[in-house]
Amino acid sequence: MSIELEFTAPLAPVSVGAVPQSLPARTSYDHVVLPGDFPDPTVTKIGDTYWASATTAEWGAIFPIFSSKNLLDWELVGHVFPDKQPDWASSNFWAPEFHHENGRTFLYYTARSKQGGMLCVAVASADHPAGPYRDHGPLVGQEAGSIDGFAMPDEHGDLYLVWKEDGNSCQQETPIWAQRLNDDRTALIGEATELFTNDVKWEGPLVEGSALVRHNGWFYHFYAGNSCCGKGCNYATGVARSRTLLGPWEKHPQNPILDRNTVWKCPGHGTVTEMDGRWFLLHHAYLADSHEFVGRQGLLSEFTFNEQEWPEFVNRSPQAAPLTDVARLNVAEEFEGDQLGLEWQWPITTPRPATTVRGGQLHLAASSSRLGNLMARRTHVATYKAATTLDFASLPVDTYAGIAAVGDPYNALALMAGNGQVQIWHVKSGKQQCLAQLFVEPCDTLTLRLEVWGGQRYRFAYSTDGATWQPLPTESFSLNGTYLPPWDRGVRVALVAQGAEDTAAVFNNFIVRNKR
Repeated sequence: MSIELEFTAPLAPVSVGAVPQSLPARTSYDHVVLPGDFPDPTVTKIGDTYWASATTAEWGAIFPIFSSKNLLDWELVGHVFPDKQPDWASSNFWAPEFHHENGRTFLYYTARSKQGGMLCVAVASADHPAGPYRDHGPLVGQEAGSIDGFAMPDEHGDLYLVWKEDGNSCQQETPIWAQRLNDDRTALIGEATELFTNDVKWEGPLVEGSALVRHNGWFYHFYAGNSCCGKGCNYATGVARSRTLLGPWEKHPQNPILDRNTVWKCPGHGTVTEMDGRWFLLHHAYLADSHEFVGRQGLLSEFTFNEQEWPEFVNRSPQAAPLTDVARLNVAEEFEGDQLGLEWQWPITTPRPATTVRGGQLHLAASSSRLGNLMARRTHVATYKAATTLDFASLPVDTYAGIAAVGDPYNALALMAGNGQVQIWHVKSGKQQCLAQLFVEPCDTLTLRLEVWGGQRYRFAYSTDGATWQPLPTESFSLNGTYLPPWDRGVRVALVAQGAEDTAAVFNNFIVRNKR
């Protein structure tokens, strides 16, 4: 069935500045390279390939693995924990950082312990950066929490773990610590040394997100300060330097060296890499136009070292242009093959939903908990249309299936079909309410559509032929979805199956059309 979702307005043209004819054009690498919700990105070069990952928080699969040859074009090749979280950990899968040596790849990451509930820095390892990874469990978990681990050799070649004590969680300072790792890189040895803490006004309640690099005899410590997330964030990036890893550390007097501008807000928590003698920070920031509804996106920002041997960004802010060709991020999923692609996600608060892909259809097992079982995709812009066609006639009694805009399982707006009806479900703070419902004439398939403007206003409609749409009546033209995104995550679009555990919903496609 053909589904008509196209926007008629033309995309804005790309503006290219003039280049002097007497000089060769210098390639710009300041780009959005991980569009969508990819906070706290990390990057490392192994051989001739760059590898990247990012925070996944409460969504599985945990920690995406991307590869690239040129820092601009990235391919999703797997996940560190593809099916379930490590046995010791429950949530808050933040800030992965790669470290590679002697043919082994280590990933230091943050997660919350099931025992005691504290945030810990843990480590997993693999014989190849694409995995599979073996988890080795926590390295450190202080009472206030330990996050943002980064492995760095000192001036003698001894490897240390650098991390943040999460004091801001209990209204305390946030020291950055360093402690030596054992030869297996899976445990800390010796004593911890405090490197520095938040003691400058712009840093506010915290410093975090350490990323270190050595250049011309200096250790440079890039870090983030202030509030990371949500509508009121004021994150920025600072740098400190030292001749030795354990200090003393000198903060740049002109910090922050990377701050907001009119296009990007709250740039921070990145990792340094180098290519062809040029230096880059892969970091996150909110696009000012879409902000928290899309989430913190992965940007590449180039910097140089000035005459005083400090890192320096152009205009002290990200120079990446917003994406103009958002149509390339459209989704037209026809469920070919025999399994879902790597881009699909699910809430880690429940086991991965059972799915079967066959004959051009997705069979999604239902769940009676909360909203039901979800399989979701990241959004890339704040204005878009999304739709799915489901087998309406085959839906079991009291099983509902549909499409939803999801912040998390406790906050969603969904258009659901079942028991001969279509309904709008409003889920806020775990409380579910039916806002509208219509009876539908019996039909084999039913197409459900949601439209969203600016991440905030939602409209829902259904169709029995994929072309003629019947809107669901509500008290106003559109529904308010500003409550959807959690403080640290963007909104997803999900397919949903709600009902008895032994039932399933059958979807024929999943379509997303983006508008800039």
